Amino acid sequence: MSDTLHTLTTPLGPMLLRSSPSGLSGAWFVGQRHFPDLVVPRSNSRVPDHPILAQACLQLGEYFTGQRRQFSLPLDLTPGTPFQQSVWNALLTIDWGHTARYGELALSLGRAQAARAVGAAVGRNPVSIIVPCHRVLGADGSLTGYAGGLERKQDLLQREGLM
Repeated sequence: MSDTLHTLTTPLGPMLLRSSPSGLSGAWFVGQRHFPDLVVPRSNSRVPDHPILAQACLQLGEYFTGQRRQFSLPLDLTPGTPFQQSVWNALLTIDWGHTARYGELALSLGRAQAARAVGAAVGRNPVSIIVPCHRVLGADGSLTGYAGGLERKQDLLQREGLM
């Protein structure tokens, strides 16, 4: 079984979702920084046949309507390096309604001097929203570095009552 793609319409613009045989492996805003070199299927309102993509669409829809605070999807983060995977897994520990700083993430990974490397890995997060990279702020609490654009980051944080 190969990767399957689906385009989901969201209040913040279309998202490309990708699943692998192991789980959801991508959720990007179309055109964002670090967007994969993939052909984007036309957006449609039908539920995808693939069970992981169908669940991702349902759960993201619930998130955008304020009915979901936590995702429960199998994830496939294996395309990242071991360091990137450790950062992405650390992002999963940042609960709804909370934020973290890049330096705090680096410290939690035992790499206190690696805040910039952590920031680079956060920026390459392949599963936007579900792996909550939008909850990471600059050292001074400012909105910094969101591949989907700072306007989207601000919107996501507002949805979670953080702004």
